[in-house]
Amino acid sequence: MQIPPLATSIIGSHSIPVWLITATEAIARGEYGPKDAREMFDDAVDLALREQEEAGLDIISDGEMRRMGFFTAGFYHHMTGLRAEPAQRKLGPAGHDQREKYHADEAIQAPNGLGLVDEFEYARSRTTKPLKVPCAGPFTLAGRILPGPVYADRLEAAFGLAEVINAELKALVAAGAEFIQLDEPSYAVHSSKHDTQTFIDLFSWTIDGVDARIGLHLCFGNFVGRPVAHRTYAPLFPHVLDLNIDEFAMEFANRELAELALTAQIAEAGKTVAAGLVDVKNYFVETPEIVADRIARALEHVPADQLVVTPDCGFSETARWATNAKLQAMVAGTQLARQRAGVA
Repeated sequence: MQIPPLATSIIGSHSIPVWLITATEAIARGEYGPKDAREMFDDAVDLALREQEEAGLDIISDGEMRRMGFFTAGFYHHMTGLRAEPAQRKLGPAGHDQREKYHADEAIQAPNGLGLVDEFEYARSRTTKPLKVPCAGPFTLAGRILPGPVYADRLEAAFGLAEVINAELKALVAAGAEFIQLDEPSYAVHSSKHDTQTFIDLFSWTIDGVDARIGLHLCFGNFVGRPVAHRTYAPLFPHVLDLNIDEFAMEFANRELAELALTAQIAEAGKTVAAGLVDVKNYFVETPEIVADRIARALEHVPADQLVVTPDCGFSETARWATNAKLQAMVAGTQLARQRAGVA
């Protein structure tokens, strides 16, 4: 896949329409048959693709519309060997401690895959735009699996999940996928607790033999629009540059472009930077001029042909009106930045 200079893209998820939320609740109550549910999710993907195309994005995704809840509906229900643990707090302000965890009663497997191939094939049939396929990474998914007799700790669970994900990624490539992004916010969230080499080994195991453009999305969490960590990438550098990938996707807008200079090291390593220059955790809608100014700051560290303009994170926690306004401003700001920089 060829990436044009100052390309625009989405991280992964698109904003969730209200009818998808109520429909998913109806499915849980048993009110939809499987064909009804399929039609509903197809419609949601069509909406996400159309709104991204209308915004003018260069690289799009299916919006992760079939992954309500990102973790639970998107991945875990495809796996065997897991037993859900009820959330320990169910009332009060939304937070990570309200989310369920899982016990591993046996080695985790996904005998019918993780659903990504079907997601990709449908999206590919509905658009001619370049597609990125996001996939949750093993360390992030392992964070909801409790230690036990099968997996002594999070890392053991992650390496077990890496085999499952690796098989899915290879199936994606066989289906025609050219660009796959692994979402691993937990790398940055837990950078002070684990040696960076451990993350490198785990990631290498996950993408071994996967012949595609590979991206790595590093953020600080976005559940109900909230981060969950001290927001710094510095502990991951320079070792994270040893990863055999093509692109790093990182958030900068909501941190007032802090640590933007780190992107120079990524560019020097010959990799692309997907720089988050639009804040998905803020309902202030950036103007095109603000976006263009942020791009100019990024161009001080990264050449135009190695810079992709993105939001900080996915839009699944952002209202639809704000999502579309922010995407339109991002594209308009990128066009302005191209004019200022003389980039075709």
